[in-house]
Amino acid sequence: MTAASRPPDPHQQKPAAEPQSKPQALEVDPIGDLIARVEKEYQSGQDNYRAGHLEAAKQNFDSAFNQLLGSGFDLRSDLPSDDRLERELDRILDGINSLELAALQQGDGFAEQKSEPAPIDEANELTFPVDANIKAKAEAEIKSTPSDLPLAMTDQVAGYINYFSTRGRGTLERALARSGRYEDMIRRTLQEEGVPQDLIYLAQAESGFHPLAVSRAGARGMWQFMGSRAKGYGLERNWWVDDRQDPEKATRAAAHHLKDLYNEFGDWYLAMAAYNSGPGTVQSAVKRTGYADFWELYRRNVLPKETRNYVPIIVAVTIMAKNPAQYGLDSVVKEKPVPYDTIKIDYPIDLRLAAECVDATASDLLDLNPSLLRLTTPKFPGNEGDFELHVPAGTAAKFQTAVAAIPVDKRVSWRYHKVQDGESLASIARTYHTTPTAIAEANELSVGSKDASNGDSHGGSYRVSYNEALAPETRLIIPIAPSKQTDTSTYAHSTMRYKVRKGDTVESVAQNFGVSAKMLRGWNHLKGSSLAGRKVLYLHLPVTRGAAETQVATKRSSGSRHHAGTGTASASRSSIGTSNRASSRPSNQSSNRSSKGTSSAAVHAAVKHHKVKQGETLYSIANSYNTTVSALKHDNRNLAGLRPGMILVVRDGH
Repeated sequence: MTAASRPPDPHQQKPAAEPQSKPQALEVDPIGDLIARVEKEYQSGQDNYRAGHLEAAKQNFDSAFNQLLGSGFDLRSDLPSDDRLERELDRILDGINSLELAALQQGDGFAEQKSEPAPIDEANELTFPVDANIKAKAEAEIKSTPSDLPLAMTDQVAGYINYFSTRGRGTLERALARSGRYEDMIRRTLQEEGVPQDLIYLAQAESGFHPLAVSRAGARGMWQFMGSRAKGYGLERNWWVDDRQDPEKATRAAAHHLKDLYNEFGDWYLAMAAYNSGPGTVQSAVKRTGYADFWELYRRNVLPKETRNYVPIIVAVTIMAKNPAQYGLDSVVKEKPVPYDTIKIDYPIDLRLAAECVDATASDLLDLNPSLLRLTTPKFPGNEGDFELHVPAGTAAKFQTAVAAIPVDKRVSWRYHKVQDGESLASIARTYHTTPTAIAEANELSVGSKDASNGDSHGGSYRVSYNEALAPETRLIIPIAPSKQTDTSTYAHSTMRYKVRKGDTVESVAQNFGVSAKMLRGWNHLKGSSLAGRKVLYLHLPVTRGAAETQVATKRSSGSRHHAGTGTASASRSSIGTSNRASSRPSNQSSNRSSKGTSSAAVHAAVKHHKVKQGETLYSIANSYNTTVSALKHDNRNLAGLRPGMILVVRDGH
């Protein structure tokens, strides 16, 4: 036994100098130093992102990620006793994904529009006591309140008047203020469709007039349409747009739907209840009791709790909104309608470029185009072959003039840039990861050295140098270098981790997951085809309608099925309930052949993945995707039940 490994003698006195010298030798911590450097770069990226400096944030994030990957450490297996690097990498990846780095890297509008919680969810969960004074006051008021809807005063209605007078007052006031932006349009549409104009208060109670409102059950938009119902009333939903969030289209669809429900039930309260829970639920309650009366169904407790509360909430909001002075709401200042020009376009364009064309911001255009889910207009136009883009009023001609200078096939990647004081071609090129020459050529600028004696360039015509300060406020076309662009697919935000198997190559893994080899190399800083020495690969799964997405989900090896979707894949089991970080093992053999007997219809069906939300059923999901319950069960290993968070494989029209 050496002196270094021999256990210490408890009776032996330790040398005085040793306790000071040994800890000093342990202070060198290369992993800790690396993590500190990575953290500093990552935090700088966070700060730049919050400040709106997206390109600078991207550089910070890339640097943090590259420092980890280029450290020389095997982040997953070399240090089994020290998992700090693995935890740091996972944290960095999660943080970057949460800030939608994909949008920064790809520049193709991958960032998803943010949603707002539907205010009716909170009201539905609460039961407020009945205030006798409030009820008596409301009963007196409704006798003189003109309304084209019946206004009944019950304990339930009085309870919600109490709620909106206290805890829910802020919600009600914000909704009333926002109503001014859409009120004229909504009332005009309801009148044109021949339904009561006071149905406007259904939208106030449901969404607070917020086009981006989303309920816990997945209902979306100002009128809170579920996906299956929206499809039945002509509201388009795809990767790029959701018409449920279009105020005008959704209002028209809601008016049609409510009119149909009234024709079915002959009663507006029952029509509203059916709007909430579906006509089948209300029809069943009527048949069970023999009463076609909402309040009788309420007393008999034969409707879902949410539906029982739904009608009293709307009646309470209607009474209060139509009597603002009595409830202290007369001081609420309503927003003004926002005018806009409409431009029909038959090409995709990034909203950041569109905004630069009209001297607005991308946020301005998102506000005018709430149906857009991404920062890019649709790449797959509808039957009309165009998309109606809304721009600030009076800017349509300005847009057309500015966008004409950008090639049609470059309008999702190229930008306009307004020169700031002190900027040069070289500094601008660095910001956009392009070259000064490319910017000069796109803007027909001559570049060269300037003669100091007379200010003229060689040849007699004025030339600008790469490092010369440009005139402030000059607007330049910025051509993004092709090498900086990705391929035509769009990829999931979440990063999936794949454990490399013997015999894997870059091409075989890329083919198995339906991504390009170029993208896989870029995500993992690889060169060539070999994966020798690599334990783990990181990738983003495709989520567009491209052929790669369709094919990867139909490849099979014997006895197993491979699913590609948003952040999850599995070779040996269904993708239901798998996590974004699950280690996936697609068979190399499956990339070379399709299973025998697979029909051509199945091979070419568009494969999607659906995350189950609270309250959804197999029937509602099947309707949303134009498929059947039996097909869903077949494609998901005959699942017996659903739970929120499950990931289902779905084939359109299967």
